[in-house]
Amino acid sequence: MKNRCVKIAACTMAAALSFTSMGLDVCAENNVASVLPSSGIDYSLQSEDKSTSLSSLQEDADKAAALDAEENGMSVGSVQVGSFAEIASTEDKVSTAHTKKIEDTIVFSKGYTEDLKKAANTGLSDEEESFKDLVIAKVNDYVNVRDIPSEEGNIVGKLYNKSVGNFIEETDGWYKISSGSVEGYVKAEFCVTGDDAVDYAKEAGTRIATVTTTTLKVREQPDLEAAVLGLVPIEDELIVTEELDGWVKVNIEEGDGYVSMDYVTLSTEFVKAESIAEEEARLAKEEASRKAAKEAASKKAAQQSSSSGSETSGGKTYASPTGSTGADVANFAVQFVGNPYVYGGTSLTNGADCSGFVMSVYNNFGVSLPHSSAADRSVGATVNGIENAQPGDIICYSGHVGIYVGNGQIVHASTSKTGIIVSSATYRSILSIRRIF
Repeated sequence: MKNRCVKIAACTMAAALSFTSMGLDVCAENNVASVLPSSGIDYSLQSEDKSTSLSSLQEDADKAAALDAEENGMSVGSVQVGSFAEIASTEDKVSTAHTKKIEDTIVFSKGYTEDLKKAANTGLSDEEESFKDLVIAKVNDYVNVRDIPSEEGNIVGKLYNKSVGNFIEETDGWYKISSGSVEGYVKAEFCVTGDDAVDYAKEAGTRIATVTTTTLKVREQPDLEAAVLGLVPIEDELIVTEELDGWVKVNIEEGDGYVSMDYVTLSTEFVKAESIAEEEARLAKEEASRKAAKEAASKKAAQQSSSSGSETSGGKTYASPTGSTGADVANFAVQFVGNPYVYGGTSLTNGADCSGFVMSVYNNFGVSLPHSSAADRSVGATVNGIENAQPGDIICYSGHVGIYVGNGQIVHASTSKTGIIVSSATYRSILSIRRIF
């Protein structure tokens, strides 16, 4: 009798508390059988030595109650659950030790289900929760960052569209933020934060997978036995379009494929604010870089024109580079259309990969560039938008790079199937545009 009473009390009360935390209206006096069938839910309760479903416990409880009633000359239709105090005060009451254990279990269960309920209500990952603390600019160009929460304040930096800062506090319609080396105030009407920032962060940020192995195989399906779609070198950065269990879907030149998370690191990339001093230094550096590149290109062109005006390779004649403008770079580069793509290659005639092609073209103009599409995103000066691109600009994509030739087109070492070709500059999403000349 005592054991059956404990079983009925513990299981029924745990069920009542669990269902209460789920938003179901369960009262201690209600018959458990009247709740479960209508809800269509069956809980499984775990103990140290076995697992039992709540529906089976209900059946056992009814049988036990009927047996007890028969032994005591009573007649019952179903188990009625009273308060915990009433159960503990019956003739065959639960021992103090059992009572304490049940109470502890119920308290833990209630806290656990509350945590589950909270997680279910938000549906956000830890990273998405952190987005609530961001302040994201939502403007056409930029919003000024000032030293005080007033339009009379001095401008200490710029928060460009979709750039982010960390929220510190709000004062009279201004957000105090920290972003990069900048700390100050931006007008709240030009930014989003809190819950609004969670959704906008997905648009403002770029999910990146950085390759951590020497040569990464991108497969057609998320399976180590699947066919290889393409190869990507170490430290290249790929745009992530989907995250799966142990795999991420990425975009490469050959199309969308899958890479194992064992060989990449994931991050969300945001643009930070730029201080006035940083802006001035950047513009000065870009101008100096352009000047030096033009001087090197002019020197290289002069040397080559004095020795020979053309070069023959594989039965095809190529004009030597002339001038020192972006247009000169573009005109020189298109000569090699039709030549092969070779992974890791740098030869304009015998084969190059995408970054090897860009590197070798610019090398003919006296400019040294890295053999990495990811590193190319940091060279030269920033160009804002394809509409402002000029011939010779470097167009950077997810794991790929090409040279803008004008009229909305690029020349690039595409794939082993196509070789060096001319394509629309917007055939894929552009990560950045860089200008050397």
